[in-house]
Amino acid sequence: MEQIQSYFPNLSSNQIRQFKQLPSLYEHWNTQINVVSRKDVDALLERHVLHSLGIAKVMSFESGSNVLDVGTGGGFPGIPLAILFPEVNFFLVDSIGKKIKVVQAIVDSLELQNVRAEHKRAEKVEEKFDFVVSRAVTRMPDFLKWIRNSFKKECTNEFPNGLLYLKGGDLTDEMTSVDNYYNEFLLSDYFQEDFFATKKVVYVQMV
Repeated sequence: MEQIQSYFPNLSSNQIRQFKQLPSLYEHWNTQINVVSRKDVDALLERHVLHSLGIAKVMSFESGSNVLDVGTGGGFPGIPLAILFPEVNFFLVDSIGKKIKVVQAIVDSLELQNVRAEHKRAEKVEEKFDFVVSRAVTRMPDFLKWIRNSFKKECTNEFPNGLLYLKGGDLTDEMTSVDNYYNEFLLSDYFQEDFFATKKVVYVQMV
């Protein structure tokens, strides 16, 4: 927890309690359904929780914003972001039903009131959102096709409504066919751990 608190020093006692619960919750559920790589369970707070919170270093969502987490898997980046932004509404979807069952169980254990989770493909979600978040589900051009109809037209945050995508490595080839404005934010600018040396948040404007 010291690692997370060093980067996010203004957490409430309730947020600290929720973050502290995450390792034991994932350790428990991962023995039943593998939602986190087994080698990553011991490094959960760095490789999954802090990585997810990299989005918060790029965008501080306004209260009342609606965020869709596509391909959430075990609940990343949605659950850590929902803890950090209790006044923001998160909808977590994944095409694998058993993963959503784990996500819902963890959400219930944490008593997160601002999270919904559903077994659903992104293309089938009819609601509109301010932002979509995700962790390297597929190549960017394909992902943008899935979510192109997911956005509200009215913008109320610092950036126009769009995608915040956690990705690693060189994206030059992937982005050559993307016409939208985008920007890359290096997580090594915010976090000092070696794990983040090649990690980044890619923002793509969608409205």
